[in-house]
Amino acid sequence: MTLLSGSIIFYAYGEPKYLALLVLSIVLNYFLGLHIGRREQYRTEETQSETGQKSRIRTNKIKEKLNRRRRAVFIAAILYNVGMLAAFKYVRGGAYLPLGISFYTFQILSYQIDVYRGDQRKEPSFLRFATYIAMFPQLLSGPIVRYGEVRKDIVSREFSAKGVQEGLKVFTVGLVAKVLLADRIGLLWQEVQVTGFESISTPLAWLAAIAYSLKIYFDFCGYSLMAMGLGRMLGFRLPENFKDPYMATSVRDFYRRWHVTLGRWFREYVYIPLGGNRGGEYRTVCNLLAVWLLTSIWHGSMGNFLIWGCLLWLAIVTERQLEALGVTRLLDKVPGKILSRLFVWAYIPITWVCFAVTDIGQLQIFLGRMFHVVPGIRIAAGDWQKALTNYGLLFLAGAIASTPLLRKLFRRFRDSWVMMALLAALFWVCVWRLQVEGQNPFMYLHY
Repeated sequence: MTLLSGSIIFYAYGEPKYLALLVLSIVLNYFLGLHIGRREQYRTEETQSETGQKSRIRTNKIKEKLNRRRRAVFIAAILYNVGMLAAFKYVRGGAYLPLGISFYTFQILSYQIDVYRGDQRKEPSFLRFATYIAMFPQLLSGPIVRYGEVRKDIVSREFSAKGVQEGLKVFTVGLVAKVLLADRIGLLWQEVQVTGFESISTPLAWLAAIAYSLKIYFDFCGYSLMAMGLGRMLGFRLPENFKDPYMATSVRDFYRRWHVTLGRWFREYVYIPLGGNRGGEYRTVCNLLAVWLLTSIWHGSMGNFLIWGCLLWLAIVTERQLEALGVTRLLDKVPGKILSRLFVWAYIPITWVCFAVTDIGQLQIFLGRMFHVVPGIRIAAGDWQKALTNYGLLFLAGAIASTPLLRKLFRRFRDSWVMMALLAALFWVCVWRLQVEGQNPFMYLHY
């Protein structure tokens, strides 16, 4: 009860006018879930029924009737949740979304689908169900957790001083990623926007694209680590959401490592139900297109998100064809798979630009400057050199932090006094930076 109350207060502090929407979703989906999970009732009736043909016929009729009701309630649950999300993203133009609505809606949908398919038993306790949806560490931006992953911890979790200590370490790492990396290197992207895309050189356009790529990674990864840390303090073990995506050797590999829980959601609730890769190459390509179109729509209603999703779909389909032709095996023979990594490092920033720039006209200008096909206007001489002078150390720190090196060092020395002293110092540096610069919200809070 304490965790639920605190989570509701936490949400009300950040988004008081949409608190009623969150509460309504919790209450309505709790009762819908109870009806969807009624399969247990007719299974019991069938087991206890008398033997004989008449009894079997009667049991089958009961089962069929309950199945129709369950299906109707399940469809109603899907329509309500998807409808509410679509109403805010599209009917209202997506200008200002309720905090975390995309994430808690997907979490609710995962629960309802799992219960309907029989992968998860319905939760009879309203308190436990509400805590699962509203739990504040991951309420706003994930990770998207399936109920089966946290049910045991909700029912009986261990709260200990060691858990608080371990959670605080992970929380601090996430805070550092957000405040000292994402917020700082993101300033270059802001400067380029203020300057105007037509007034930047081609090298600066690439530097800005890389800066945004690092910003969105450390911002989102930082939030996920902070959520994991807070969860650990409270006795929960939330799943890891990022696995060194910039070490990927293909676009497909990149999105296996990036926002892992969202990718898992689309794989288990969209891609596999559509048939996955079981219906031949053409069907697989169509299923992948459906997944990336839905992913684009989930992120927003603007056309740039469709461009972003289609570029990723195109890259993944091309990689599949190259793999079938044996080209991928040849590239993998290069030491360190460097050619494959170079392609990812070049292609992903281009897609992130399409994600970031919502105005299609401005997007065309920026891409034109990146490839030097759109003429520049009043470009300052040496603008990219000045950017490297101001942000070179941040690029270097971001590049190192994008590798497994720091994570391995953290895991190896996390209990040493040197690591704890370093984390304590970095924590207070972050607090100081927040005090000086003010609040800089997470990028995904209103997705």
